[in-house]
Amino acid sequence: MKLATCYTVAFFGVQPKLIEVQVQFAPGLPAFTIVGLADKAVAESRERIRACLHGLGMDIPAVRLTVNLTPADLQKEGAHYDLPIALAILAVMNIIPKDELKNYIALGEITLDGRILSVPGVLPSALLSAEHEKGIICPKDCGPEAAWGGDIRILAPRDILEIIQHFKNETILAQPEPKLDEVSSHTLDMKDVKSQRFAKRGLEIAAAGGHNVLMIGPPGAGKSMLAARLPGILPKLSPKEALDVTVVHSLAGMAPKDGLVKTRPFRDPHHSASLPALVGGGQKGKPGEISLAHNGVLFLDELPEFSRGCLESLRQPLETGTITIARVQHHYTYPARFQCIAAMNPCRCGYFGDEDRQCNKASKMR
Repeated sequence: MKLATCYTVAFFGVQPKLIEVQVQFAPGLPAFTIVGLADKAVAESRERIRACLHGLGMDIPAVRLTVNLTPADLQKEGAHYDLPIALAILAVMNIIPKDELKNYIALGEITLDGRILSVPGVLPSALLSAEHEKGIICPKDCGPEAAWGGDIRILAPRDILEIIQHFKNETILAQPEPKLDEVSSHTLDMKDVKSQRFAKRGLEIAAAGGHNVLMIGPPGAGKSMLAARLPGILPKLSPKEALDVTVVHSLAGMAPKDGLVKTRPFRDPHHSASLPALVGGGQKGKPGEISLAHNGVLFLDELPEFSRGCLESLRQPLETGTITIARVQHHYTYPARFQCIAAMNPCRCGYFGDEDRQCNKASKMR
C-alpha cells in the first residue's frame, strides 16, 4: 500500500478550513474513487487529472486509487481541489517527494494540457498557510495575491511540469512579489460637479464622519452623479482595510490580478437585485453586494423600488458591520461595514415640489 498527503482548503465565509488530501494506491480492480462529501466539480477532477497526466506521459498505474478528503463531514466544493489531488498522486508515483509536499497548501484548477488556472480564495488560503506555518502552491496569476499572506514560501507554477521540475531541482520557481494596483479603478472626481454646493457640502460631512445619506430630488438633479463621486473624497484604505477588502473580493473571484485592492469599493446594485445577491448566499454561500462594499460605499438608487425584504436585511449589517448567512449545514459570516448612500424621487412622477414642472397629483402618494 502506498500513501501520500497534501493539504488544501474549504471555504466557509472569510475563514477557510484546512483540508487534508490523502491518496492511496492499493491492490485490487483498477478504480479512481474520491470520498469525503465531494460535489460534482470535485468528482469530475478524476477525468481532468487522468487526461492531464496522460498528456504529459505519466499514466496512472492500474491500481485501486482512493482519494480521501478529510474531515469527511465537511462539504467540498470547487475546482481548486484539482491541484492538491494531482500533486498527491504524483507523490505516490514517486515523481515528487512526499515529505516536502506535506509542507504546502495547494489549490488550483487543472486543464487537460497541464495548465493551472486561477481560482478564487487564494489570499485567505495564504493567510491560513501562514497560520499553520506552511507554504502555498497556487496558479501563477494568483502569485502576487498570495504574496500578501505574510512571510511564507510561495510556489506559483504556470503548469504541472513547472512544479514537477521545481521539486526535482531542475528549475527553481521565483518567489512572487506583493504588488499594489496603482491605477485607480474609480476615476470620477467631485470637482467635476458644477454648482450643487449644498449637496457637495453634505457629502463632505458624510465622508468625514462616515454617515449614511439619503438624497431626495427629481430626476436629473444629480443624485447618482454625486454618489458615484463620494469614494473619491473618502480617506485612502489603510493596509489592514485593503487586506480585508481583498479577502472578500478574492472569495468572490474578483481580486485584481496585480495584487491588493487599493481603492475603496463602490457597489451600486440595481433595485431588481434579489435578496441573496444583496446580502450573499446562493448554493455556495458567496458574499453579496453589501460585503463587496465592505470599507467602501453601497449606493441604492431608487430606494423605494427595492423589495421590503432587501431593505429589512440591511438592519443587521448597518448595526454590527457583519452579515451572517444561515444554512442548514453551515453558517457563513462576512464583513459588511459600508457607508450606505440612498437616492429616491419625492413621488412616483418625481416632480413633487419642483418649481419648474408640475407634479401629477395622482402620483403623489407612493
